[in-house]
Amino acid sequence: MTLLHNPVIRGFAPDPSIVRVDDWYYVATSSFEWFPTIPIHRSRDLAHWEYAGHVRGAVPDDSLTGVPDSGGVWAPSLSWDGDRFWVVYSVVRSVGTPYFDLDTYVTTATDVAGKWSTPRRVASHGFDPALFHEDGRLWLLNLQNDHRPGGRRFAGIVLTELDRETLAPVGGTHLLLQQDRLIEGPKVLRRDGWYYLVLAEGGTGFEHGVLVARSRALTGPYELDSRPLLTSRDDPALPLQKAGHGELVQTPDGAWLLSHLTARPLRTPHGPRCTLGRETAIQRVVWDAEGWPRLAHGGWHPAVEVDVPTHSSDLQVVADPGELEWPWSSLREHPDPSWADITSRPGWIRLRGRHGPESRWAQSLLAQRITEHRAEAEVTVEARPRSFTQAAGLVLRYDSEAYLSLDLTWVEPEGEPQRGQQWRGGGGRTVLSLVERDEEGARQVAVVDVEAPVTLGVTIDGADARFWYVRNGVPTPIGPPLDFSRLSDDHGSRLRFTGAMAGIHARDLVDASFTADFQGFRLTCTP
Repeated sequence: MTLLHNPVIRGFAPDPSIVRVDDWYYVATSSFEWFPTIPIHRSRDLAHWEYAGHVRGAVPDDSLTGVPDSGGVWAPSLSWDGDRFWVVYSVVRSVGTPYFDLDTYVTTATDVAGKWSTPRRVASHGFDPALFHEDGRLWLLNLQNDHRPGGRRFAGIVLTELDRETLAPVGGTHLLLQQDRLIEGPKVLRRDGWYYLVLAEGGTGFEHGVLVARSRALTGPYELDSRPLLTSRDDPALPLQKAGHGELVQTPDGAWLLSHLTARPLRTPHGPRCTLGRETAIQRVVWDAEGWPRLAHGGWHPAVEVDVPTHSSDLQVVADPGELEWPWSSLREHPDPSWADITSRPGWIRLRGRHGPESRWAQSLLAQRITEHRAEAEVTVEARPRSFTQAAGLVLRYDSEAYLSLDLTWVEPEGEPQRGQQWRGGGGRTVLSLVERDEEGARQVAVVDVEAPVTLGVTIDGADARFWYVRNGVPTPIGPPLDFSRLSDDHGSRLRFTGAMAGIHARDLVDASFTADFQGFRLTCTP
């Protein structure tokens, strides 16, 4: 047996959908407003995972401009029909409203690294779609949403047969299951004459769980299990919280596994906060005498350490061409040489400033996932800002209302008020400006005069983020420790579904001509 340590894919890897093809396991996860869309990881032994590619072209025109924070690509479902990989997913354009305003798409490929077919829109009842393949037939599962006043946003699970070639509906839509408690994320498998409906239950926060129902017929009626397969909601002391959104897969030797999302909260005076977002975990599953799936270690709580069947752990890194691919991510679009240039100055990344850090349209930002509660990021930046509308630096980001940034920018001469004196010519200073942003707005925490180039850094220890810069060869703190836990799923009242990232950004709010060069970006995450 091999001992795996959960979570196996760490830091912002939610809603895992797992499939096995020969001796490889593949997991697709949600990407929301971030690119690359629908990252896919793979493993042979379930303990060691590598990035294997993503679903390029998943969204129309390769753009998510305008989608809100935590909108975009939700809950992809990955499947294999014996010949091709299939992915079905929803692009969600409204968050926190009765209307999800979404479109559901299907795309296929013979290899997860691509090339993926042009996505085709299918029946879009709600988010969290899945496909079920049986005897040459194709079925689409989905959540039903009732947006009407007094309606239930989670109004049951529906099933529609699709033509395998045209993806048009065949026959009517079947209502499989409704219940008072919120259910979503349906997946279907067949075993010993039963159809098992695996469901996400209770929302995606600390009440999350996995519930199972079954039927002798695919179209129902379905009988609910009397207990959850997985949840952590009844024990807030568990190290793995928010356990839910599961999918079952069988190993080559006949054993069963459950992939699911989970989170590792920080314990703060304000309550638990999950800065790393929701992550991917694996559990072993057995079947009881009555034919229901159960966790192999007993109960329904997620285990941190899990014994799984031993297989080769050989990995062969697969990545798309280009140096700005994984682990780099960008907001709402792929990095483009027009604003992210790696050729003009070899060994450096040149960003051309565009919109500000709260824009939904054209941010010049590259970031990487923070995967542990202890981390350090560092980068050298060289730039010559000539206006307060220009800035570039190091950023810790959750979304447009939750970020911390240390930026090289311009301010008025010392002692003068903020009145735009740069247009008179001369004067002004190049400074580092430390800013924190939460739902109450942005605040400048500290300012210090510097000369470019300058090396910037931040050290994260639990809920504390301490920014620094290198002066005379010595790391020098700037400002007080900041509350990193605000960059979490659980801070504030808005729905949040992603995770904290560390990266570089640049802005020029006037004519997008300002550029900044970055070298030696390093993100080190320590378990």
